Amino acid sequence: MRYLRHRPAKDIAVAIVFLGVICLLVFSAVWAYREYISSPPFVDDEKYPVRGIDVSRHNGDIDFKKVASSGVEFVFVKASEGVSHRDSLFVRNIEEAKRAGLKVGAYHFFRFDADGVDQAVNFLSTVGQRPLDLGLVIDVEKTGNPKSIEEEEVKRKLSSMVEYMNLLGYRVMIYTNHEGYYTYIDDTFPGIPLWICRFYVNPINAEWTFWQYDHHGKVEGIRGDVDLNAFCGSRDDWQRYLKGALYPYSE
Repeated sequence: MRYLRHRPAKDIAVAIVFLGVICLLVFSAVWAYREYISSPPFVDDEKYPVRGIDVSRHNGDIDFKKVASSGVEFVFVKASEGVSHRDSLFVRNIEEAKRAGLKVGAYHFFRFDADGVDQAVNFLSTVGQRPLDLGLVIDVEKTGNPKSIEEEEVKRKLSSMVEYMNLLGYRVMIYTNHEGYYTYIDDTFPGIPLWICRFYVNPINAEWTFWQYDHHGKVEGIRGDVDLNAFCGSRDDWQRYLKGALYPYSE
């Protein structure tokens, strides 16, 4: 009892730090669960009747005929990343998806540590003049990128990529999550078409065109998990959207 009454201040400080670390770990676990692990939100079929997926080589060989027969209507396909990487299954995925009757778009994973114009060149040369119904998307997210790059530098490189593509006649869309939108997109690219990733019924307090609402979807024709997406609007809105060319080679 005497020891407890006169416990050294150093021990008390260690205990406080330990409790702080535990609280931080609990908070992080709860946040991660809500953001990434929890079940996907309810997506109203009447409000969002048009559904799609996005794929890359990580999804393996896909039977797009089965995908289309399952009710999927569109697919975004990874084309490139950084200044030199090209997805090894891009050409096959685009051609097979179109052959199955799906509407297609292409996306590029934006690298924070690479020049924006050089990334645009890689993206456009990978896609070539292939007709794309849904246009071109730049995937902007912290995951998979170095954490040492300053926010303003990321914005500068991204702006140079977007501006270069705009000058060539491409109106690009941005894919990002909630954090990425408010960090890199909101103030820098007002009005740019948005494809938002978030696992909440109301994904973001901003206008969006596509919503990625599940990372662990199951679709016939694809082994394993696949990302699920919804178009923001009715079927009439969908038809109007498809007629509004976001891409010079849209059919």
